[in-house]
Amino acid sequence: MGGASVVPESVEGLVSFRRALRRASAELSRALPWIGLEDPWAILVSEVMLQQTSTLRVREPWRAFLQRFPDPPSCARAPLADVLRLWSGLGFPRRAKALHDTARILTRHHGGSVPSRVEDLLALPGVGPYTAHAVASFAFHQRVAVLDTNVGRVLARAVANRSLTPSAAQALATALLPRDRVAAFNQAMLDLGAQFCRATPRCGGCPLAGHCRWRREGGDDPAPRSAGVSRTQARFTGSDRQVRGGIMKCLGTGAMSPHHLRRALSDFDALRVTTLVDDLIRDGLLEQRDGLVGLSGDGGASR
Repeated sequence: MGGASVVPESVEGLVSFRRALRRASAELSRALPWIGLEDPWAILVSEVMLQQTSTLRVREPWRAFLQRFPDPPSCARAPLADVLRLWSGLGFPRRAKALHDTARILTRHHGGSVPSRVEDLLALPGVGPYTAHAVASFAFHQRVAVLDTNVGRVLARAVANRSLTPSAAQALATALLPRDRVAAFNQAMLDLGAQFCRATPRCGGCPLAGHCRWRREGGDDPAPRSAGVSRTQARFTGSDRQVRGGIMKCLGTGAMSPHHLRRALSDFDALRVTTLVDDLIRDGLLEQRDGLVGLSGDGGASR
């Protein structure tokens, strides 16, 4: 199912869905602070923060981050530790390092600006196809389709009613694009997936229900097996993600000895804490100096 990169859906079906989505776009619109902005850096920051993180958790950190780092050069000049502190609570701190590395690349090789070409965006640390397409579309109004978890569910259920391979999903997303106002259309697809075409779909109130092939034709839900649809994250409580988050939070106030760090995280196995500290050092997020462990680039006081 869905193995080809061509789009077997009828032109009439694509046109009908496209028109229906455009009519419903105002109803679907969410009041998110990064929507409609013309600042490519602000859009890039929002997209990196939104990777594997809900919009609710991103709003305030995004505002605080841009207040401190309004452009790539200001972020590039700062030590990584400052970026990591502002990232606290968002999880997956490797994204913060990737964004800091990106800011340095933009400053050194792109005149301190975010490039508009998808190829250049894909060359940046931590930027994959979705993020590159999102920035190119929302910041530079390029005619490229975005494909994330939300859009993947809409495509598999409403448009195709079949599971889709990566190439088939991207081809279908591209075929759906209108000739104009592409950024608004991409945003409407994201809004539809985020609010109605969720992992547990809300078909009852969906304004596109009358144009959904899965609802009309029936069958097993094709979304969980489709490209672009992420699997449910493992349980957070007791996970390595929780321990790593605890380590980063403890060190956010200054460097500590490994002994004091293990005491501060006494709810977790000491060997596990040590192992994850070593992993974070290898990732370049932490550094060890003078017998203390701290955030990379941190000149903060020790304990």
